[in-house]
Amino acid sequence: MAGIIIADTIRSSGNTLTLNSATQTVATINSAGIFGATFASPTFSGTVSGTYTLGGTPSISTITNTGTLTLPTTTGNLALSTKTVQVFTSGSGTYTTPAGCRSIFVRMVGAGGGGGASGTAGVGAATAGGNSTFGSSFLTANGGAVGGPTAHDGGAGGAGSGGDINISGGKGQYGGAAGGGSIVIAGFGGASSLAAGGPGGYFNSAGNAGAAYGGGGGGAGPITGSNGAAGGGAGGYTEKIVLTPNATYSYSVGAGGSGGTAGTGGQAGGAGGSGLIIVQENY
Repeated sequence: MAGIIIADTIRSSGNTLTLNSATQTVATINSAGIFGATFASPTFSGTVSGTYTLGGTPSISTITNTGTLTLPTTTGNLALSTKTVQVFTSGSGTYTTPAGCRSIFVRMVGAGGGGGASGTAGVGAATAGGNSTFGSSFLTANGGAVGGPTAHDGGAGGAGSGGDINISGGKGQYGGAAGGGSIVIAGFGGASSLAAGGPGGYFNSAGNAGAAYGGGGGGAGPITGSNGAAGGGAGGYTEKIVLTPNATYSYSVGAGGSGGTAGTGGQAGGAGGSGLIIVQENY
């Protein structure tokens, strides 16, 4: 850069020449070059010639020249990380890790248990939610337990195991009182980490199904002479990051439990929500 820097005062000491503005040093010059010569205005870029007067208070920084700066070299192609996702909502089979996949993130929930039924006699039992599994004895999200028939406790939630995080499903609620009229409802199904449980039925109405994925079924509503039924438990949840995945894993998605069948003069319970497996693949 060629040009003239105008300063208020100039001092010299040995081989160093110092230029001062009214308030501070604006530049020092010695045999190695110029240091401390960065100005707020004007802005210098490239080759500049002419006369410049420093106005206001200059901004000072250090300029150092120590030779050639060499950046590291790279070989091959630089690619951004990508992800793919596979979702399994039912059934069983074999999961195959894609080529080039460095890690997988598995999230899964077991199925919800069915809600209990109501009736004065001949009430059919609900069934439990199925377990979701990934790998042989690797990851398991257990299904929720059944809601009992009239005047029974709610079904317990399923547990998760093998994951970095394991969360049990919510417990189903106790059934309502007998002959309580339209203001009485039966037990709600338990909620999973991913879904709500089904509401219990009102007086003389059926229980509602639990939401996918993993919600417990609601219990059937009370009738005259029979209590309302309990809600089914929710499926457990587990998740895990697998840093060195195997080539293949067996998997199974839990099926939702069925609601209890209505007895004499009663109503059926709600079905449990199905399980789920999600596999995120990182490259």
